[in-house]
Amino acid sequence: MQQDALSKTFSALADPTRRAILARLSTGESSVSELAQPFDMSLPAITKHLKVLERAGLVTRSRSAQWRPCQLQARPLKEAYGWVEQYRQFWEQSLDRLEIYLQELQTAAKPAPTPTPTPTPKGGQHE
Repeated sequence: MQQDALSKTFSALADPTRRAILARLSTGESSVSELAQPFDMSLPAITKHLKVLERAGLVTRSRSAQWRPCQLQARPLKEAYGWVEQYRQFWEQSLDRLEIYLQELQTAAKPAPTPTPTPTPKGGQHE
């Protein structure tokens, strides 16, 4: 089954190693060996992660002599953000409605104010 671009993006983002690779690439291009340094895994394992990121359009690799730098491609992240954003708006509106409802409940639950007695002058005499 062919995945759409958004599904590929979320699938690639599902793995913490791939998210860490993207975070590293957000600071600038890097080689595969530079990307592998903080991880306790082989270069072939990092390469497999990079291939998933490439298929999702999140990373590109180029060739510069012996160096094959990897670069972050942010467009798929922007598209994923746009999809998630509509749900953020939904939840904000739902929470706003809940806040209004709770305020209405609190107002309805407040007891009516009791009248305060009129103070009597000292000595119990009225003027």
